[in-house]
Amino acid sequence: MELDSGITAWMLVSASLVLLMTPGLALFYGGMTRSKSVLNMMMMSFGAMGVIGVIYVLWGWSMSYGSQSIGGIFANPFEMFGLDGAILDESGEFVLDGGLPVIVDVGFQVTFAIITTALISGALAERVKFGTWMVFTGLWVTLAYFPMAHMVWGGGLLSGDGPFASIAEPIDFAGGTVVHINAGVAALVLAIVVGKRRGFGRTPSRPHNLPFVMLGAALLWFGWFGFNAGSAYAADGLAGLAWVNTTTCAAAAILGWLVVEKLRDGHATSLGAASGIVAGLVAITPAAGALSPVGAIVLGLLAGGLCALAVSLKYRFGYDDSLDVVGVHLVGGLVGTVMIGFLATDGGLLYGGGVNLLAVQVIIAVVAMLLSAVVTLVIALALKATLGWRVAEDVETIGIDSAVHGESAYEGLGSGLAATLPPREAAPTTVSSEEKVGS
Repeated sequence: MELDSGITAWMLVSASLVLLMTPGLALFYGGMTRSKSVLNMMMMSFGAMGVIGVIYVLWGWSMSYGSQSIGGIFANPFEMFGLDGAILDESGEFVLDGGLPVIVDVGFQVTFAIITTALISGALAERVKFGTWMVFTGLWVTLAYFPMAHMVWGGGLLSGDGPFASIAEPIDFAGGTVVHINAGVAALVLAIVVGKRRGFGRTPSRPHNLPFVMLGAALLWFGWFGFNAGSAYAADGLAGLAWVNTTTCAAAAILGWLVVEKLRDGHATSLGAASGIVAGLVAITPAAGALSPVGAIVLGLLAGGLCALAVSLKYRFGYDDSLDVVGVHLVGGLVGTVMIGFLATDGGLLYGGGVNLLAVQVIIAVVAMLLSAVVTLVIALALKATLGWRVAEDVETIGIDSAVHGESAYEGLGSGLAATLPPREAAPTTVSSEEKVGS
């Protein structure tokens, strides 16, 4: 088989787009935190890039896509350790898979592993040790992400080659289970194990830079075209469908979120619009190649509205999911994964396909949640007992940026910048009704 330069070029561009999502996430999360900890929040994303960019080459690719599957859960990490056998064949030519050099696919897939792990950091804002986070990223990507990628995309238990395919072939086009449910459950577990920020529910914790948030959302949306359209693995009609569905669903989710905000709080906020974008992008991720654009509109409206409602659950149940990873990524990932069973043009319930696909989508979502929860809990408790998760109280008070990193995002202003910002009356993703009263 000869190299297909068109596919290769498309996948290199897609990989670059997805890599851009992690700095975009850093801006999105950084703007949502207080000014005294913005650099630490951004460093958690960049730190994940550093750790996983190395680990993936060593054993991540082999664990995810190696041919020596172990129980359908993960592949032998030593089969292609250091990408041995994944770059050149015995004749010295690049190894190809469908006209695409495997090394290009490695580049594409490592960006998924990085952004998935970085997503979790939003649940831990302003209170955890940077060193513990760095160790967690290496452990979690190895024990949770690589196995999930193998199970769904590498021919494992949750793939079309797994046991559930006898009911209907599971669909996860670009990462509803692998990325968003996986990261969302991990965020929930960590938020519970690590505990709340000081003053959670009593002291206002408003975004310090909303333009950062909106710029981050824009970069995420741009990068998401590599995420979804790139998952077609060709510059073809399926990629075009994924591109249009991604745009349409995100646009509809903005509207769904803002309607809920307006009805509930009386304001349609910039933070709500940015959050709605991400909610729609999350929901369409597993479904980008399976829905029609009209179905993407329905999914976006539903995801935007439900995620807008879900972000307030942390106040009701008392877990401090600081930047709403659970409300947006777990809920959005579940909505997108399950709604495939209704809206897929091939096999969806609303298209006369019966309940088989819906049943399989529910099963793979539940299995993904359970596996992620168990693995994350074990890692989180082990790190709590050894390295410890929380920074000292005085460090949390003055801000992690200056205490841990020895830097300030705003020289001469420091943590006082947040005090100069006007109150935001409608910020449901970060400010509860209790906080509004307290302010």
